[in-house]
Order: sequence, then C-alpha cells, then structure tokens
Amino acid sequence: MKRIVFFVIIGLASITAFAQNTDGAPMQNISTDSNLVYRLFSTRNMYTFIKLDTRNGQMWQVQWSTESKSRFETILSDISLVNKDEEKNGRFFLYPTTNIYNFILLDQIDGRTWQVQWGKEENRAVIRIY
Repeated sequence: MKRIVFFVIIGLASITAFAQNTDGAPMQNISTDSNLVYRLFSTRNMYTFIKLDTRNGQMWQVQWSTESKSRFETILSDISLVNKDEEKNGRFFLYPTTNIYNFILLDQIDGRTWQVQWGKEENRAVIRIY
C-alpha cells in the first residue's frame, strides 16, 4: 500500500511540474521617468527592439547585430497619433502580448489602443483597435 501511495504522489508531482506555463508575456525593464521622449521596448527576439516616441506614438523597429550588414532601424509608423499641441512626454506606452510579434500601444491620456506588429517589411503594421 505504501508503494502505491508513493507512486501516486510521484506521478502527481511530475504532472504538476510539466503543466507549468512559461510562455507568459515578456517582462519589460522600463524606466519610471515619465519625462522621457523615447523609450526602447524589448521583444522576445534578442536582436529586435521597438523605439517609441512617447509624445506622439511614432515607432521604429531597431535591430542590432554583431555584423554591420544586419543592423538597421526601420519605420513601423511615422504618423503622429495626436496633434502637435497635444504631444506630451510619456503619453504613449507599449505593452507586450503573448505573441512574439505583437504589442498593444496605449494612449495613456485618452485610452485609445493600437495593435503594433513588427517583423519583416510585409508583416509590419499599426492597426487601431476600436
């Protein structure tokens, strides 16, 4: 009887250990200074970041590399999401999702949101969420 109880406990412990999910949203290491104009947000790709202009929501995909031919910065969105007189440092912020290529952009003043998708040129998009 002791053997059966022992094996049941071992079996349940093994199932519990394998059932843990480690695919949650990535952690962001973000400065608490809200007066910053630009912020870099890490993606789950070790070579790729998203640079955000926190005043107006403009974004760029930034890729670093040990090889110079693989380094680049390209536009994700060069359209200001607010009028010039409404720009304010820290207004926009990016939140990671569980999808490696997608973030949610939040206007922290009026609550508007956008889906931000980075990747190869044909896959990049910034789409308003209504």
